[in-house]
Amino acid sequence: MLYAAAWRRLAHVTQVVSPAEGIVFHNRLTHTLEVAQIGRRIAEKLLSEEGEEEADRLGGINPDVVETAALVHDLGHPPYGHAVETELNRLVSRYVHDGYEGNAQSFRIVTNLATRRLAFGGLNLTRAALNAILKYPWARAEKNEYGEQRKGGAVDRHKKWGVYSIEETDYKFARGETLDTDEKNKSVEAEIMDWADDVAYAVHDVEDFYRAGRIPLERFMRDGPELDFFAEYAEAKLKETLELSQAEIKTILLDVTKGGQIGRPYVGSTEQRAALKASSGDLIGECVTMVSLAEGIDDKPRLRIPEDTKKKVEVLKQLTWCYVIDDRAVKTQQHGQRKVVRELFRIYFAATGSSKDAHRGILPEGSIEQLDQLKSAGNAPDKASRARVVSDIISSMTERQLLLTHRKLTGIELGSMTDLL
Repeated sequence: MLYAAAWRRLAHVTQVVSPAEGIVFHNRLTHTLEVAQIGRRIAEKLLSEEGEEEADRLGGINPDVVETAALVHDLGHPPYGHAVETELNRLVSRYVHDGYEGNAQSFRIVTNLATRRLAFGGLNLTRAALNAILKYPWARAEKNEYGEQRKGGAVDRHKKWGVYSIEETDYKFARGETLDTDEKNKSVEAEIMDWADDVAYAVHDVEDFYRAGRIPLERFMRDGPELDFFAEYAEAKLKETLELSQAEIKTILLDVTKGGQIGRPYVGSTEQRAALKASSGDLIGECVTMVSLAEGIDDKPRLRIPEDTKKKVEVLKQLTWCYVIDDRAVKTQQHGQRKVVRELFRIYFAATGSSKDAHRGILPEGSIEQLDQLKSAGNAPDKASRARVVSDIISSMTERQLLLTHRKLTGIELGSMTDLL
């Protein structure tokens, strides 16, 4: 995994804000490394304390498999994150029901798009690793078949899915030895990866934006207008999935900021940096050490997480949403990012349907090969196949590549013939 080009690309892809904003913020690669480390520690902890026999009863836990799944989980994350993911889904869904989903794209990359040997597509991962990648182990459902996300954590399968129909053979292989007869149940290793992802996102992103002066942790040391404002915001955002009162939200924040150094604006002193790292380490330690395995094979989920710990993680995640993701400055950037993707999609989609060399020549060589393979199989590329190829192209770009390519193809800035696209 560490040698895959798709994995290295994540260093130039947004976690919450673009890597171009500065080194104070995580990018998708540093986030992925942290998820892998946390996931591995949870797996090792469970094996050490509960034993291999207990883990095998629930399908087995292998720290290498959990780490691999964590390293893979964001490969399909497109440039600029979820705003572009939503836009790509809207564009692709015009032509194919599967649309675009980052988790399904990650599975597609490791099973088909990545290149390791000519003898096979993808990275030739084990069945266990592929199954652990499947955070949402189902294809896209028909709209509203399963209803909206609701209390208890049920997921609308029209909005989140983990595999495209064109990867059905690989999906069946990955799920072939699962203990589950119900396809919606992910493996215990996938549950570990999913929890590690939530923890890394919750803790490290709050740390980043506190240091950058965007999340005002210092204002949460005592009851006041800022604490009231955020508690109301978080309660409203979480009410569909988690029953959490404003009083509970305030208690969690007061606990997080109880250290004197964290309870004041960040200035970067040695004492303050040490206090911040200690606080983050304690939070992650709690999220690792407090998990356990379910008692029965039929219990779902199989990973047991104390309710108080879940609530703490969810509140921390809402801090980033409130003070960063929902900020007008970020929304304005996302508007422009979606426009860039729309225009690139239109240009590339037209090129995939053209027989003229001048038009096809703007496509990456690998994409031309994909289209030619469809033709050689006796199938002229239909709109669904062309839309999938275009989404593969756009989602594989770094953010700099996306902007540079858009500028060239729209004539905004022609650049140089030596530019690497």
